Amino acid sequence: MTAYIARRLILSLFTIVMISMLAFFIIELPEGDLASKRFDRTTAHTSGDAQALEIMDELRRYLHLDRPIYVRYALWIWNMVRHGDLGRAFGPTGNGLAVQETVKKVIGERIWTTIALTGFTILVTWTFAIPIGIYSAVRQHSVGDYAFTFLGFTGLAVPDFLLGLVLLYIGYAYFNQSVGGLFSADYANAPWGVPKAIDLINHLWIPAIVLGTSGTASLIRIMRNNLLDELGKPYVVTARAKGANPLKAILKYPVRVALNPLVSTIGYLLPALVSGSVIVSVVLSLPTIGPVLLTAIEDEDIYLAGFVVLLIGILTVIGTLLSDILLAVIDPRIKFSGS
Repeated sequence: MTAYIARRLILSLFTIVMISMLAFFIIELPEGDLASKRFDRTTAHTSGDAQALEIMDELRRYLHLDRPIYVRYALWIWNMVRHGDLGRAFGPTGNGLAVQETVKKVIGERIWTTIALTGFTILVTWTFAIPIGIYSAVRQHSVGDYAFTFLGFTGLAVPDFLLGLVLLYIGYAYFNQSVGGLFSADYANAPWGVPKAIDLINHLWIPAIVLGTSGTASLIRIMRNNLLDELGKPYVVTARAKGANPLKAILKYPVRVALNPLVSTIGYLLPALVSGSVIVSVVLSLPTIGPVLLTAIEDEDIYLAGFVVLLIGILTVIGTLLSDILLAVIDPRIKFSGS
């Protein structure tokens, strides 16, 4: 296992490097350069053409646009690895060409809320999906099974953002309060502390339900179908025939094997909750990384957009590595050469 993890870590580093190259090059694919485009869009907001040209030249020097793209990529990576400098994020084009905040600060303001929301959503998803999936498989064709099947298909069919809009309407129309955001008005701009953390926990459940509905419905179907397949196998039939405890005969081996497909979804579950929640985050006014990526792409903010895309790629690599390790832990049949 140790040798396997070491090999996977080396491969993961190589994968992350390739992802960083793709992220940087893809963002620079559109014709022209960032300085010229921002100059064209903001000429009306400057005091004169000379000032705009001066600012544009300054931006060109900062972005190293006079150098080849591979040199700009190398400088971007070098600054990140050597100095921890992720670059600077440029504000919306409507307020000029001036450099705004650092990427580290922009991401840092939202990374913890994103982690909290992602972790809580995964917890809610698995907490409901696994027991319901087991129940539906054990009580196949029962009223409960049909009810959960109906709810599961409904959850898959209803878009997350539409569910968010419905909850917003219900909260405003019937309870006279907004269900958007992750903080109360008193804590939105307050420094982090125990009261703000408690306020965040109190607001997490609505976006977690919205983001986790389709995932929960999908995992319920996966768990149910895989467990049904395992319950019909000879080793389970034999265990029941020998008088084994019914609960133990189900939980000890069939459930563990049926969990394999759920564990393997971690590889795309982590990045999906970050990048796939963009529309939901906009609808519910959630201070997460998703809307930052959308804004950065719209404004062609290469350093900010590039790092967010790189972050999503890193989450994919980490999730895949965790999936492989957990699969080896929960399923003793899985063996890795050299472990």
